[in-house]
Amino acid sequence: MIFTRRVLAIAWKDLIAEWRDRESLTAMCFFAFLVLFLFNFALGGDQALIRQASSGLLWLAFAFTGVLGLARSVQSELVNDCLDGLLLYPAEREAIYLGKLLGSFSVILLVELISFPLFAVLYNMDIWSQLPKLLLITVPATLGFAAAGTLMSTMTAGLRAREAMLPFLLFPMTIPLILSAVRGTEVVLRREAFELAMPWLKLMAAFDVLFLVGSLLTFELLVEE
Repeated sequence: MIFTRRVLAIAWKDLIAEWRDRESLTAMCFFAFLVLFLFNFALGGDQALIRQASSGLLWLAFAFTGVLGLARSVQSELVNDCLDGLLLYPAEREAIYLGKLLGSFSVILLVELISFPLFAVLYNMDIWSQLPKLLLITVPATLGFAAAGTLMSTMTAGLRAREAMLPFLLFPMTIPLILSAVRGTEVVLRREAFELAMPWLKLMAAFDVLFLVGSLLTFELLVEE
């Protein structure tokens, strides 16, 4: 119970800080809109092509915007040596990791929920009846992306070129997760039987478990260095 309170306290701290300046949230929403708009403009009015590529474009926008939020999650703690203060917090290192993960996951998921109406309008897609199924794909994919991203953001926080190294390390590592999300979303948008998305959901679940366990085992080593 105390462990859970500590996790929630760290996540709440990050969410309050994000809400006060809204810098990351605003940049992520604007970037998601820009990516979706530019790809829609590039595809022209070919509705068949747009529907064929829509799931990939949607997750491309989510991946790019997610990196913006993840970069800020840990790297913002470097200002005024806040990371040292956070490490003095009387909590297990695992609680700090899970708190940072929960904060990043919440912000990224909020941006994705805001992006769904933009996606529906720009690509002329009727997604509202399929929204529960889309969320079943989006939530585990976002959790895995945030889990890997929080760990990679911690690993690169002390590097001089950390802004470039984070996407350089994160994107190749999350390719199986992003491909699973694209194929699962494709099944939902085409209104095919949801059973066809189950193998991709299982792959995302395996990715989530693997990275959560691996991150919990290695996070303390990374922050102590």
